[in-house]
Amino acid sequence: MTKEFKGLIPPIVTPFTADGKSVSEENLRKVMRHVISNGCTGVFVGGSQGEFFSMSFEERVRSFEIAVDEAAGKYPVLAGTAAITTDETVELSKAAEKAGISAISVINPYFITLNEDEMYDHYKSVAESVKIPVFLYNNPGRTGCFIPLSVIKRLAKIDNIIGIKDSSGNLTYVNSILDIEDDFLVFSGMDTCIFNIITSGGAGAVAATANVAPALVSSIYNKIQSGDLAGARKAQKELTPLRDAFALGSFPVVVKEALQLLGIEAGPARLPIHPMSSENRAKLKDILKTMKLV
Repeated sequence: MTKEFKGLIPPIVTPFTADGKSVSEENLRKVMRHVISNGCTGVFVGGSQGEFFSMSFEERVRSFEIAVDEAAGKYPVLAGTAAITTDETVELSKAAEKAGISAISVINPYFITLNEDEMYDHYKSVAESVKIPVFLYNNPGRTGCFIPLSVIKRLAKIDNIIGIKDSSGNLTYVNSILDIEDDFLVFSGMDTCIFNIITSGGAGAVAATANVAPALVSSIYNKIQSGDLAGARKAQKELTPLRDAFALGSFPVVVKEALQLLGIEAGPARLPIHPMSSENRAKLKDILKTMKLV
């Protein structure tokens, strides 16, 4: 069950039409082709970078269907099915399974703070509602709390909960997860920690920068697998300016505008997020030029 999930699986943007009112199927397919043709091993649709929080239930499910159709069974498609309530998360997860999604990724409920039993029961309910693999998603910067290690240990015993995406950047926490089960997969969700997590035993990365620089990000994983640690470390360092550029605009607009500068139509970020300022867009373009991406 776990062998197909490895390498670079970027959380792709959701391209919207110019008015921001609907999903652009054509451009979603183009973004998928862009990352896969440049070395990524799968795609993750409907994540934070994909603006799931701005989308209706129907839009989210439709994006799952488009992604599965585009992949045509050639590579895994993960889907973010998180919602604040357990019931909605379950319904989205069932819809993802019906659409043919390979695995789901579920961030812990945001806005509310759960105790350990509530957190465990939430994930257990989701896992029991589907037969496909489930990845936990730890992102305390967005949810305000870590998924406790004690809860992860309990959840790892559920057959179809097979791993976790971690965006905390806390390597002590990640190493503790890696010690839980030998076959429990850990993916880096923090682009600056890809080298560290994979060399510690992680399965790969779900890296937003791979929307823009898929070949570079993929090379970190590939060089580690071939034993070229110096080359992988160099590639990780070369990625830093792009990750730092995220500060030039409100999340998640920078990746979308970077894709536009590459000639890939990603559409606008949905309100209340504004476009980047002209000054910061020029800075972003300079970074992409320096990285030889444009």
